[in-house]
Order: sequence, then C-alpha cells, then structure tokens
Amino acid sequence: MIARHRLFVVVLLFAAALRIVTMLGYRPGRIYWYDTYTYIQLALDLRPRMDLNPSGYPFLLRLLLPFHSVPVVVGVQHLMGLGVGVMIYGLLRRKGLPSWGAALATVPGLFDASFLRLEHAVLGDEFFIFLVVAGVVALMRSPTPTILTGTVAGLCLAWAALTRTVGLPILLLALAYLAVRRVGWRPLAVTALAGLLPLTLYATWYRSEHGSFRLVAGDGAALWARSMTFAKCDRIKPPPAELPLCPNGTWKDAAEGYFWAPEASLNRMPGGREKNEALARSFALHAIAAQPFDYLRTVAGDVSLAFPWTPVAHPARTTPAFGFAGSRAPDPVPPWASSALRAYDPGATGGDEAAEPYAGFLRVYQYPAYLRGPYLAAIILLGLPGLRRGRSLLPWVTATALLVLPVAVLDFDHRYVLPVIPLACLAAGLAFVPSKDRAAAA
Repeated sequence: MIARHRLFVVVLLFAAALRIVTMLGYRPGRIYWYDTYTYIQLALDLRPRMDLNPSGYPFLLRLLLPFHSVPVVVGVQHLMGLGVGVMIYGLLRRKGLPSWGAALATVPGLFDASFLRLEHAVLGDEFFIFLVVAGVVALMRSPTPTILTGTVAGLCLAWAALTRTVGLPILLLALAYLAVRRVGWRPLAVTALAGLLPLTLYATWYRSEHGSFRLVAGDGAALWARSMTFAKCDRIKPPPAELPLCPNGTWKDAAEGYFWAPEASLNRMPGGREKNEALARSFALHAIAAQPFDYLRTVAGDVSLAFPWTPVAHPARTTPAFGFAGSRAPDPVPPWASSALRAYDPGATGGDEAAEPYAGFLRVYQYPAYLRGPYLAAIILLGLPGLRRGRSLLPWVTATALLVLPVAVLDFDHRYVLPVIPLACLAAGLAFVPSKDRAAAA
C-alpha cells in the first residue's frame, strides 16, 4: 500500500522533518501578547469570555493541560499541520487525481514557512485550519454523506466556529451546500444537529455567565471599526444617539486600530466598547446602508493585500512574513498573564530561545519557502473550472469566504489568509480530476 503512495510519503517525511527542526530551533514555542495569555487563562478557568475570542481553542489547551507543556501544545499543532496535508491528499486520491497531482496540492500547506510559524505558536489558528479542512473533507468523501461523516463534519465545523467566529458562516455554507446538492434530509439533518447543537449549548452557557444568548462579545464594535475606514456622517445622517460614534479625527492605517485606540470615538464614550456595542453595530449598519459602494471598495482594497508579490505590512507596525528571527526576550506582561503562563507550563518564560543550527536554517529557509500573493491568486483561479457540476464548490467557496469575511467584519490580517491556502489547493486539485472520474468527484 505504501508503494502506491511513495511520492507522498517522501513529501510527508520532509514536511515532518521541517517541523522537527522548528521545534528544535525555537523553544518552547511562540507566545504572543495578548492572545496567547488570554487563551491560557481561559484554559485554566474554562468559561465564556466577553471579547472576540470564544473558548474553542482553550478547550483544546485544557485537554492538553495535564502535560503542563507548551512544547506538547505546539507539537500537537505540528501534527495537525501534517494531518491537513494527509486529508487533502487522501480526498484527491479518492476522487481520482494521480498521486503526483494530489501530492502537489499539499505542498503549499506542508512547506510554506508561514505554516511552520503558525503551528509553532500558542494561537488558535492552526487548530481552526485543521477543523475546517476536516469538516470539508468529511462532507466530500462520498456523494452522499453518511450519518458518521455528517456528524464528524458538523462537530468539526462547530468547534471551528467556537475557535474563530468566522467558522459560523462556514458551517452555514456547508449546510447550504448539502441542501443544494439534494443529498436527502437525513444527512442534512444530522450535519445540522451536530453543528448547531454545540453552538446552542455554548450560547446558553454564555447567557448564564453574561446574560445574553451569543457566542462572543465585541462583534458590533469590530464592525464599527471597519466602518471608520469609510464613514462620512454627513451622508449617513445617523440618529442622534449614534452621533458620538462618528469619526472624530482619529486616523489609523488599518481598521483594527480603531477598535483598540483609546482616542477613537467609541472608546471615548462612557462605558467604552462593552457598554455601547449595540449602538456601535447600529451605526456600522447605517454606514454600510448609506455608503455601500464605499464599504465594498474598502473591503476589496484590503482583500487585495493578500496578492502582492512582496507582503504588505498592514498595519504598518507589523511584520507580515519572514518571522523566524533570533532569540526573543519575554514581552513585558501584567502579573495575571505571567501567573497564567507559569501555571500552564512552569518552564515557559514568554520568550523563545533560538537554538543553532536549526534556527539559522529556518531563517534562511523562510525566504524561498513563502507562497507569494500572485501564486495564491493563481491557485484560487485554478479552482474555478471545478465549480462546474460542483466538483470544487465547497472548498472553493469556503476558501473565498475565509478570505473575504474577516475583512468585511473587521480587517485584513496575513495570518487570516493562511486558512485559505489548503482549501484553495484542494479546490484546484478537484478541478483537475480526470474526466472519467468527474461524476465521482461531484
């Protein structure tokens, strides 16, 4: 059996070796202020939090808590990265793509240095990628999902939605895909139940903690921040209660800056973001309704940042790629953050140690091993022919949604582009399934 897949076995072994080098080169793992500390604190005291991060990733950290080890966490995430490649290869071979074509579709996700860095960080992104790809692959294994594959897909996409809220529309897209494909009521019902029941239970838990039936807080403030990049109140003519939310002269080079800036109009209101979120959402919706073309132009402009040859820093203070560097000292953090990290892993300091020669190799490797924007655009375009007969419909639409939706509701981030890549590669591979197998691939 291995002989039939020897090319992919070689690819997978090289990809695994890169991940071993990453773990040897940077110890214990990448720990970021503020997200990593928040995730760890929630894992120690598992409950819904009133911010933009639901508790899906802290659930995973809680499962790994008995090891009290950041290296174990990032090691599991590196295995997830390999697992994504295995799932894509397996589905494409099942649909009839030659071994070399299926292996080629896994190369960007397995070898791009950005994925190595993401898997090595205590962040929820790699877990999110793994869950979304697993959900999509489960639904596409056969023309009609079974009860088992529908359940797996629903649970994976539900957990993805609890890891990043953009996973919720992905779950709804998957259910719409099943409905359009007319797979029958039973697979659709099973997938919907497996996907929506965990979200309902979590929202009920959130209401018991914070008094409202929802998954997260802050989405209204995020959409308001998005509106600050184009809003003109002389055109919006907002209700009197919303006038204090108009642009106040504060300028940021990225929409997310308005969310955090103390001088932004929302944050200057009594109670700030938390107390005025409904008002902020209402203002943003009024702004979009009054200036729809300005909104679309702003979103399209930020989405286009995914495609230049040289990564664009957005915001300007960030490093958009090539992040493997020398040893990094711990960030200055408040006592609660350092206490949480010590409780989760007594040996972690918040910095990382670059160990040679492994770190030096990665610093050189990351420059050629980066999927440039035009190549990403080409991969997305390659999936278009597969939309005929629905061969690549689900992964292609999912990839496109993951590219556009984060920008539409807040801002562009190069980190948020990475989930697009494996799904776009899967869609491109399905578009090239030999014609004799197209019926099976549909």
